[in-house]
Amino acid sequence: MPGFDVLALGEPMIEFNQTHPDEPNYLQGFGGDTSNMIIAAARQGARAAYVTRLGDDAFGRMFLDLWRGESVDISGVAVDASSHTGVYFVTHDASGHVFSYLRGGSAASRMRPEDLPLDLIRASRFVQASGISMAISASASDSVLAAFDAARAAGAKVAMDSNLRLKLWPLARARALISAAAAMSDYFFPSIEDAQALWGLKQADAIIDWAHRLGAKAVLLKLGSEGALVSDGSKRERFAGYKVKAVDATGAGDCFCGACLARLAAGDSLWDAARYANAAAALSTTGFGAVAPLPRPEAVRKLLAAVNV
Repeated sequence: MPGFDVLALGEPMIEFNQTHPDEPNYLQGFGGDTSNMIIAAARQGARAAYVTRLGDDAFGRMFLDLWRGESVDISGVAVDASSHTGVYFVTHDASGHVFSYLRGGSAASRMRPEDLPLDLIRASRFVQASGISMAISASASDSVLAAFDAARAAGAKVAMDSNLRLKLWPLARARALISAAAAMSDYFFPSIEDAQALWGLKQADAIIDWAHRLGAKAVLLKLGSEGALVSDGSKRERFAGYKVKAVDATGAGDCFCGACLARLAAGDSLWDAARYANAAAALSTTGFGAVAPLPRPEAVRKLLAAVNV
């Protein structure tokens, strides 16, 4: 039996979120899409592991404590004494949220294929990464593709989340590498905004068609508050969004991916896993921050039961 249900590869980041516009006060939190995703998977009961690099600093130690507390295996986390853990700031103005990143040369960006913990990757049932995992450096991009190759060779399933951030890399490079990773994917998780930017497609069904043509076996198109459209190549099902008191959508897509993979690992069908993940993602928007509001199974099942009454 594989050692882990879900393993993720990427960059965690410490968050400082401005509490009030025009005031120099910030609330410290945790971010990083794949870190959010693996915590979401662990909260749903998956045996979870994370692969990354941290700086030998206070922020890195905070992440180690966070993952231990969330039952995420950290044997694949390396500490780099010559670099730093990534940080970002969220400020607020009349136009909304503004993100400022201190991630250039971060420890995670120094990931290299030759340093990957291949035994952990081969011992996992699902291996996940994202567009951000690939965008932080050329060596990180190579590491994601190498991890996917190793996973596929070992019989693991590959999951890719598009998570496009054009501040990190040019559109042409993002299009090429995200498409290459999607082509390797058993489960591809694009958002409709990412798909429109990457491929110039606006219709959900056209995006699904394109992703399948790339080679993705199952496509789970995230539609934000509108829910999700899911396809296995022969069947498509639309999952409507839930009406919840949303206050912060940070990490909702990461929650969708983590909850879905956890349920797939537990034996759910694609459709049942997507239905569950859709509810979990909705609940994750009812609190502030990327990690704190990630729901537990009892809350997700309560929402599902209320809708099905």
